[in-house]
Amino acid sequence: MPFDDTNRGALFREQKEKETDRDYSGTINIGGAEYWLSGWVKTSKKGTKYLSLAVKPKDAPVPDKSKPLADALDDSISF
Repeated sequence: MPFDDTNRGALFREQKEKETDRDYSGTINIGGAEYWLSGWVKTSKKGTKYLSLAVKPKDAPVPDKSKPLADALDDSISF
């Protein structure tokens, strides 16, 4: 019987190049949908360490980095 990974995920330690880079990355399956998972080790105002998480759908469109952002925006006004 194959392993059912529904509602499960995993994070792996990353090599950071910049301070803002994520500390952990991985994937998670939520209700049958696949997501990218990122984690950052942070410290609260009281000094307690915690893990801040972000998820992004794996099927999210990837921005076209070959075009400047201003070209991608339509700021015209129609009357």
